[in-house]
Amino acid sequence: MNCKITRNAAKKINEIMSEEDSQGKILRVVITHSHGSHAHYGLDLDTPGDNDEIVHTDKEIDVLLDKSQDLLDGVKIDYVYLPQEGFVITNPSRGNHGDH
Repeated sequence: MNCKITRNAAKKINEIMSEEDSQGKILRVVITHSHGSHAHYGLDLDTPGDNDEIVHTDKEIDVLLDKSQDLLDGVKIDYVYLPQEGFVITNPSRGNHGDH
């Protein structure tokens, strides 16, 4: 499985991961809603389970992905400031370039 994290997202994720209550946890990408071949994604902090793969990214941030969820393979995590500040998670490898 693959996951890409942009430079902006890595900066924000590292800030979150440095907080005391996130110690020992790994960033997890979850599917919050899916329909057909399209999914909406969210982030959480979690510990690995039996069905998880720990993906090592080029930003030195590990990400948990559920191996049984094909729509998680190839996700891209970005952090944008406009029009609204926050994380944006897409999966360009599945044709998902943003929420509709």
